[in-house]
Amino acid sequence: MSAISELYAQRVAKGTLHRDPVQEAVLPEFERIRTALAQPVKRGFFRRAPEPPMGLYLWGGVGRGKSMLMDLFVDAMGDVPTRRVHFHAFMQEIHAAMHVARQRGVDDAIAPVAADVAKSVRLLAFDEMQITDITDAMIVGRLFEALFAAGVVVVTTSNRVPDDLYKDGLNRQIFLPFIEMIKDKMVVWELSSSTDYRQNRLEGAQVYFTPTGPEARAEIAAVWDDLAGGKATELVLAVKGRAVVLPAFRNGVARATFYELCGKPLGPADYLAIADAVRVLVLEDIPRLSRSNFNEAKRFVTLIDALYEAEVRLICSAAAEPEMLYVEGEGTFEFERTASRLREMQAEDWGA
Repeated sequence: MSAISELYAQRVAKGTLHRDPVQEAVLPEFERIRTALAQPVKRGFFRRAPEPPMGLYLWGGVGRGKSMLMDLFVDAMGDVPTRRVHFHAFMQEIHAAMHVARQRGVDDAIAPVAADVAKSVRLLAFDEMQITDITDAMIVGRLFEALFAAGVVVVTTSNRVPDDLYKDGLNRQIFLPFIEMIKDKMVVWELSSSTDYRQNRLEGAQVYFTPTGPEARAEIAAVWDDLAGGKATELVLAVKGRAVVLPAFRNGVARATFYELCGKPLGPADYLAIADAVRVLVLEDIPRLSRSNFNEAKRFVTLIDALYEAEVRLICSAAAEPEMLYVEGEGTFEFERTASRLREMQAEDWGA
């Protein structure tokens, strides 16, 4: 039995995983990469570095276990220099590093930035590759060409088949060679399990906690620990030159307070970017809304609309039931739709 299969079997035996033949079928692909990268690299004047193995592009619907399998794979990599990072966060780092390089007078900022990445890792493990920003689309081809040329192996998860990346995007024809590069350098594998494990974990579970307070905070923390399943990191989204920060993010699940998302001057484009980047949002401490916090209330309505249209699962704590959140002041009539959506989004099968 391979190392990856052993880890999978151990977790099934412990009851932390349910055995899924569709997940098991892709384990040899992970093991193929692990075995190749585990071989020592012999260096010398007359020794050529071995050809790196093909990477893996694992795609499929939400909740199928892609991120879990990625975690399993990374855990098995041992001493191989590996970095697991959300794709959005990685691209933000690349843009920041390119900005610094340009300030130093470097004309082609991609080359030194890619070289720095290649020096630090042999394996890049991306969670949720998706490209919606034209600035990402314009540089990602040359960036990955340089990384692949340097021998970096890429494993990524995505909700989209490669051909649907940056679909309908501006100047998409410039992006198309990157899709062909993915197919050339990575095995494309669909994780076609019929089971949505994330949805299953929420079946019958409470997702709207009121009133706010210690008990609600404890309940929210327990749900977060179950869904996120590990150490979270900050996710920064670039929206029209601004930075939109989700303070805690892991495996497609984000956590923030009402103030962090609605107490700051964010707009529809920001909330659409959030809805596109996450599959579950844990939102804490929604207060009562009125004329005294009218701007925050308007932003909250816009946020809920974006989450609703994108079918993002919402788990939240609030000062009152949806119908009693906004009971006086301008905007109460318009809030009736938001309250209705908050009710609908509590349904066990919503977003399935």
